[in-house]
Amino acid sequence: MKLAFVVFDGLTFLDLIGFYDVIYRLNLFEQTKGLTWDFCGPAEEVKDELGLTVKVGKVYPDLSAYDLIFVPGGMGTRSLRFDETFVSWLRQAEHCRYIVSVCTGSLLLGAAGYLHGKRATTHPGSYDLLEPYCREVVKMRIVRDGNVITAGGVATLIDLALYMVNMLAGEDAALQVKRQIDYPYEAEGICEF
Repeated sequence: MKLAFVVFDGLTFLDLIGFYDVIYRLNLFEQTKGLTWDFCGPAEEVKDELGLTVKVGKVYPDLSAYDLIFVPGGMGTRSLRFDETFVSWLRQAEHCRYIVSVCTGSLLLGAAGYLHGKRATTHPGSYDLLEPYCREVVKMRIVRDGNVITAGGVATLIDLALYMVNMLAGEDAALQVKRQIDYPYEAEGICEF
């Protein structure tokens, strides 16, 4: 399985790295061993919303080559959703097995058309921004509608990543990862359509 971590100026770094820290552990399990990933974006370097510089491994690669794309949120999503070059690039992931976002990354998925006719969620402070892009804003922490999985605010990302580990490698794998990261909480607010 090949993952694309989408990065851009104004992302929330914790949205990205929290998901990455959990999901890369899929390589520990026989059924998901061989997982690879790239950090993909519009330039060789991007800055998060606090000014931290992040190196980009691949500049505007063909997203159709990936099995899963992950789009974090951040203040940069507010204007980037109107950037036709960026949004057109995201549309290349149309046939990916999974299209995943956390926080306001769902605004970018919406701008690319992935939420049309689907139910989705985002950061609770941005429900109104998400409404024009989807069939229904579901005020839950994780919403899966077909191959599109959206999650709420930044703190939801660990539950989201564990949800993905469970989905891809099974419940035992997810429990093992929870022990590794000392995460004693049970996910709540998961809705599947």
